[in-house]
Amino acid sequence: MFETLPQLPADPILGLSVAFQQDNNPDKVDLGVGVYKDDAGRTPIMAAVHAAEQRRLEQEDSKAYTNPAGYPGANAGVNELVFGADHPALAAERVRTIQTPGGCGALRVAAELIRRARPEATIWVSSPTWANHVPLLGNAGIALQEYPYYDHTSHSIDFDAMLASLRQVAKGDLVLLHACCHNPSGADLTQVQWQAVADVAREREFTPFIDMAYQGFGEGLDQDAYGVRLLAQTQPELLVASSFSKNFGLYRERAGSLSLVLADRERADAIHTQMLNVTRGLYSMPPAHGAALVDIILHDSALSTQWRTELDSMRARIQGLREQLVDALSQRQQTRDFGFIARERGMFSFLGLSVGQVHALRARYSIYMTDNSRINIAGLNPETIAYVADAIAEVLAQDS
Repeated sequence: MFETLPQLPADPILGLSVAFQQDNNPDKVDLGVGVYKDDAGRTPIMAAVHAAEQRRLEQEDSKAYTNPAGYPGANAGVNELVFGADHPALAAERVRTIQTPGGCGALRVAAELIRRARPEATIWVSSPTWANHVPLLGNAGIALQEYPYYDHTSHSIDFDAMLASLRQVAKGDLVLLHACCHNPSGADLTQVQWQAVADVAREREFTPFIDMAYQGFGEGLDQDAYGVRLLAQTQPELLVASSFSKNFGLYRERAGSLSLVLADRERADAIHTQMLNVTRGLYSMPPAHGAALVDIILHDSALSTQWRTELDSMRARIQGLREQLVDALSQRQQTRDFGFIARERGMFSFLGLSVGQVHALRARYSIYMTDNSRINIAGLNPETIAYVADAIAEVLAQDS
């Protein structure tokens, strides 16, 4: 049976991680894998999460299955976190949220639900977008199409081209948008641009589908949800896939959620049954541990305050690293302006290097990044910034 299946190449990012681990250079720097790291290169457990785990360990008295939708408390907390406690969609009971195995699980459940509701629909994704969007959505049998987003020459959003493309989207199609901290570019829509997208969505009658993997890593928890909250108020339907891997540091716990905003409470009740039916056929019940921690933290004022303070510190650290990298690069070379890095948000930016230059950085200096020169800013620290900037300047000089 399985003799017909060929060996596949390693995932570009995961394969990069393996190569980094096998590199014996003591000065090696990993800027590839998209996880938050502190100055010591660790991905630590947040103090609020650790305290919540201790409480859960003391109080948990069963390993029975969770509710198919996950912890009700977690869902209620996520609704307020994503939409805001006083959002009209929540007041009108138009929102239904379920826990999923990470943000990836939320995306796949959404894709299966879309295929069930409108199999002929196309999901439009930004160019570029997170690489895993394509298999997560496409492998469900949904057609995908791209819309322009990031201009590699100007290192900014090509918003005019984006809007022109969105004005061609057919009624009933979906447009996948990044709520904040666009992966892989780091270039985010402004509030004015979000409003323009909302206007086009109403005009064309497409359904916005928002991936919110980094809430709190851009400008702040509420600021990063601006687009979600706007569209939930102005559109009859909206899908939101949330991940708690980054803002709670729950990477390996696979904690996420899928929220749907529907036209009214009756439609929301009906679609909720469909959401649970889809998950029953995929994984039956969601994992409990990560969602339980989110529930505990969001409903304990002291832990919630501690978590928000930690998240603010992580965001500030990343922004500080962006500014330090720009300063270091500007001091070492004048052929290129890297100021765009400080204007972007979240963990990622494109350096604008060629594949050859990326490979040279890897071969000569053991600096690892993806071939499109996307780097994880959080993989830097004050000690490695000078080394990385020196290497980039040298590679640029050699190719000039």
